[in-house]
Amino acid sequence: MRNDLTIYDKVADRWWSDDIRWVRTLKNLVPGRLKWFDGQIDWQGKAVLDLGCAGGFMAEALALRGARVTGIDPATDAIDAARAHAREGGLRIGYDVGVGEALPYDSASFDAVVCVDVLEHVSDLPKVLSEVARTLRPGGMFLFDTINRNPLARLATITIAEDILRLLPRGTHDPAMFIKPAELRAAMQLAGLVPGATTGLGPRGINRRLDLTFGPLPLTSILYMGIARKPVDAGSVA
Repeated sequence: MRNDLTIYDKVADRWWSDDIRWVRTLKNLVPGRLKWFDGQIDWQGKAVLDLGCAGGFMAEALALRGARVTGIDPATDAIDAARAHAREGGLRIGYDVGVGEALPYDSASFDAVVCVDVLEHVSDLPKVLSEVARTLRPGGMFLFDTINRNPLARLATITIAEDILRLLPRGTHDPAMFIKPAELRAAMQLAGLVPGATTGLGPRGINRRLDLTFGPLPLTSILYMGIARKPVDAGSVA
C-alpha cells in the first residue's frame, strides 16, 4: 500500500516518546524547516493554521514562537496525542480533526497557513490550495514543503529513505503523487496565491543518536520548501 496515512494513528501513543526512529526523523525536520521559514515571517501574534499537523511537532514549535496556532489533521489518534502534549506543556493550541479539502474555518481566518509533508499526500491538491487561499487573510502567507517528482527524488525518498534506511515506514509515500515545482506554482496561481521564494530541504548532519538533522539546501530536486502570498487586494477566493 502506498500513501499509507494510517501510520500516524498507529504510533500516536508514542508520538512524543522519542523511541521510534522515523517519528524522530519527522521531529528533526521541524528545526530544519524553521531555519528558513523564520526568515520569511515574524510568527509573533500571528494566527497560524498548521495544516496536516499530525501529533503537533510543528504546531508546538510555532506556539513557542508566539503564534496563535490551530492544527488540523485527519488522524484522530494523532490529534488526541497533540492535544494531550500541548496541555502537559501549558500551550494553548486548538486542534481539530479534518482534511485540507474542506477546512472547517471561516474565510480570512489566518495570517499564515503552514503545510509540511502534506501536499504529496492529499487527494485533491487544487481543492486544498483553494481552501488555503480562502482561509488566508489578504496579505497572508502560505508556507509549505513537499517532494519533487523525478527519478532522483524517488530514489532518495522511496528506495533509500523507506526501503533501505527505514527513515520512514515502507509505503508512506506514493511517488506518483510527488509534485514538480512548476506544477505547484501553477496550481497555487489558479487558487489565487502568488508564489514566492523556494529553497531545497535535506540532511545537514547527524546528531548524538545518529539521526539525521536537516536544514535548507540549494538543491530542490528532492525536497523543496516555498512560500506564496494571498494578494492584499484579494477578494473572496472560491
